[in-house]
Amino acid sequence: MTKPLILAGAIALMSALPAAAELIKVPSQKPVAETMDALQAAVEGAGATVFVRVDHAAGAQKAELELAGSQLLIFGNPKLGTPAMQADMRAGLYLPLKVLAYEDAEGQVWLTYEDPAEMLSPLDIPKDAGFIAKMQGALGKLTAAAAQ
Repeated sequence: MTKPLILAGAIALMSALPAAAELIKVPSQKPVAETMDALQAAVEGAGATVFVRVDHAAGAQKAELELAGSQLLIFGNPKLGTPAMQADMRAGLYLPLKVLAYEDAEGQVWLTYEDPAEMLSPLDIPKDAGFIAKMQGALGKLTAAAAQ
């Protein structure tokens, strides 16, 4: 009798968890570091603030482990993030925005980020909120510029 209850509880919990946000992938013809340099320049050129750049591969190397090129840029603009947090303060769990540049097993470099509409979907934010479209547009333009 306890097995059906445990199974029912597990199913209920899994259905209550939000689905993972859709990942947008943009191919780059440049190495990871060069791609990330271009992304950082585009972000700063757009007037956003770069909070941190994380070199995952360098961290792995320090731990005497191997990892293909992989860097994460964390950045934001209060003009876009603040309205999201005003709509639902929990948006702060998803912000600032992040873009990952990485090299896959075939040597292709990608810029990858979460679609803001999907990322913020578990929150009490209207799907047609203007700041979501602005975040999507900014991420699209910034990653396209960095990938060229």
